[in-house]
Amino acid sequence: MKTKLYPADSRGHADHGWLKTNHTFSFANYYNPERIHFGALRVLNDDWIAAGEGFGRHPHDNMEIITIPFTGAVLHQDSMGNKGVIKPGELQVMSAGTGIFHSEHNDSKVDPLTLFQIWIIPNKKNVTPRYDQITISDWAKKDEFYQILSPNADDQGVWIHQDAWFNMADLSSGKELEYKLHREGSGVFIQLIEGNIEVSGNLLSGRDAISITESSSVKIKSTAEARVLVMEVPMHW
Repeated sequence: MKTKLYPADSRGHADHGWLKTNHTFSFANYYNPERIHFGALRVLNDDWIAAGEGFGRHPHDNMEIITIPFTGAVLHQDSMGNKGVIKPGELQVMSAGTGIFHSEHNDSKVDPLTLFQIWIIPNKKNVTPRYDQITISDWAKKDEFYQILSPNADDQGVWIHQDAWFNMADLSSGKELEYKLHREGSGVFIQLIEGNIEVSGNLLSGRDAISITESSSVKIKSTAEARVLVMEVPMHW
């Protein structure tokens, strides 16, 4: 097993006033040659967006884009005619494929919006663009993993064009869970959302993260109430 710690304060940071963002991997004006991607995981942005603000209409192509809000709500509009609001407990996915334009704004005129936006490199290029939005809180069970994303349209959660699996877990203090990989040769990126956990002797808090490769499973133990996002992605495709 190989591990690499990603302390929260080691991320790239930008403060635009209306947008405060932290980049785990190289993005926009943040460039770190040692942090371009983790396997197919290309972008992991931790965003704070002021009330009424957001990203105007802009393009994407050949990327799987996942948005998970934690506070506030995202107002989404795109060139496929989709318009909707994504709230905490929900998840949005877009397969950009041959190309899509969209905008994202904080739907509130009063409260800030916080979210993760995650980009996964697809295993198929130039697919027909698509959009999906689901409620994930219905599956949440305390002290258990619950799947929110996979490669399979008939599995729980959304699906994408890549052999990736995302799970979340809400942990009581002192709880230990073991995550078993679906695919040999894949890696696991564990992003702490809140609380404190221990992974392979490494203590994580706040928004720390850790990657694991060359292992078929990984144990996560909470040392306080915690919420985690576990992303299994191929290292080669």
